[in-house]
Amino acid sequence: MTNNPPNVYLPDMATIVEVVQETPAIKTFRVVLNSEERMRAFHFEPGQVGQLSVLGVGESTFVINSPPTRKEFLQFSVMKVGELTGHLHKLKAGDQIGVRAPLGNHFPYASMKGKNIVFIGGGIGMAPLRTLLLFMLDNRADYGDITLLYGARSPRDMAFGYEVEEWLQRNDMRTVLTVDNGTPEWQHKVGLIPNVLKEINPGPENTVAVTCGPPIMIKFTVQALQELGFDDEQVVTTLEKRMKCGVGICGRCNIGTSYVCKDGPVYTLAQLKQLPAEM
Repeated sequence: MTNNPPNVYLPDMATIVEVVQETPAIKTFRVVLNSEERMRAFHFEPGQVGQLSVLGVGESTFVINSPPTRKEFLQFSVMKVGELTGHLHKLKAGDQIGVRAPLGNHFPYASMKGKNIVFIGGGIGMAPLRTLLLFMLDNRADYGDITLLYGARSPRDMAFGYEVEEWLQRNDMRTVLTVDNGTPEWQHKVGLIPNVLKEINPGPENTVAVTCGPPIMIKFTVQALQELGFDDEQVVTTLEKRMKCGVGICGRCNIGTSYVCKDGPVYTLAQLKQLPAEM
């Protein structure tokens, strides 16, 4: 059960408590709802999203990429790509922001218990995966082997570097990093994510693959997973960037009869294949 404001069209006002420069184009905002009561009662699931709004500019959808097991703040990571995200990037600690959340469905973490999990993230697509990954690490005994394959165009485009080093050192998960273009200092793999995925060769037995990234990356990652023997029910992704109003009113996020903001943003590949071929 989610704890939404009385009117889902009205945002909660929140204070930015910290801004983290992840990459030249990505900033992470850690926010706390101004209402202490709302913040204490706020409940969300891994994979749910929120609408961030700037007064007089507009709002847009971003995944809540802090896990529900760590509730001292809500975290959103924003890539600067347009007018609204440009305004967001100008904000600093102490500034006010609107938050409508939580919205959408979530990763099926309950049905993943006891299974091996393969995370495959590209660029800013690591944000929703981070939520589920941290949730699973905080409930480590509930899950089998955990593998993370995280890639970016270059080392400077890799977000969450302060956590990546920790993940590399953990003995209860496997972390593989790759970039399209390496540097002399880069000590990890160089290559496209789908190719590296086939190289590390995760087995499909009792395994779920969760992937997010640029559409072209997802397309070829799915093909690689199929070559490795994963069936459609074993592949999960999220389409939150297609969401608009977040509550199924505007009709701009529909794929056939499915509304991403109400039926998603999380889908299995099997569910996506039931939708019209407009992906």
